Amino acid sequence: MKKYQRNIVGFAQLLILLSLVGLVANAQAAGTSRQALTTSILRVCADPANLPFSNDKLEGFENKIIALVAERLELEVQYTWFPQTIGFVRNTLRMRDCDLISGITTTSELVQNTNPYYHSAYVMVYRKDSGITGTSLSEMKLDDKKLGVIAGTPPANLIAQLGLLKNIKPYQLVADTRHHKPPRQAISDVADGTTDIAFVWGPLAAFHAREFDADFVLMPMVNENTRTRLTFRVSMAVRYNETDWKHRINAELETLTPQINTILRSYGVPLMDEKGQPLEHSR
Repeated sequence: MKKYQRNIVGFAQLLILLSLVGLVANAQAAGTSRQALTTSILRVCADPANLPFSNDKLEGFENKIIALVAERLELEVQYTWFPQTIGFVRNTLRMRDCDLISGITTTSELVQNTNPYYHSAYVMVYRKDSGITGTSLSEMKLDDKKLGVIAGTPPANLIAQLGLLKNIKPYQLVADTRHHKPPRQAISDVADGTTDIAFVWGPLAAFHAREFDADFVLMPMVNENTRTRLTFRVSMAVRYNETDWKHRINAELETLTPQINTILRSYGVPLMDEKGQPLEHSR
């Protein structure tokens, strides 16, 4: 009987312990959803050397968009700087070093995305005097052309499908942007004739093309007959379970749409409409 009573007491203690664990977990979950809302600081994680998106001098268009959001929220911005390479989300947002990341594609599975605030495309960059014509790869005669491609990007898949891998000059996908800028190098190679065409994410192409004394064509890749996705919507990112925070950011992004578009256009970002067609064409 005593043994039975001890077992009952032990079981009851276990139930109490499990209940306490559940209460703590629920409290933590609730705290997670409220954390970003109960501070006077807008804590943002960003790359310190990744123009045109962000840098530690606040010269990027994401810096300027964050400033608009902070003003609307009446919060002071505080940045945590970390190179946007492998482990960026894991070592920043998920470590609670910040509550918001600006500029992440809506295909990311590591975060909870806000509503997108712009839609852009990969572009082909070539010199206007190159003689290259056409609006898609299938229309262009590329057998004798040197193609600058950043490894692992969607255009690389398309070029492989077309049997043009023998023509490529590859560039690194992942790099510490404080020291290496593969998209800039790809455009530099077009400028000096090392390659004929570079395939670069639109915002990067528009920004770096302005750095060279060459007359470029930037052709959005929206006419390709392929299942390879070449246009992407860009959002901000919050942690999972922070739905109230996400909704608050969504509301501000919607209100700020005209100002955000003005900033993006000032950086030459190729913008797409809801159907993935260009709103403007940067050259």
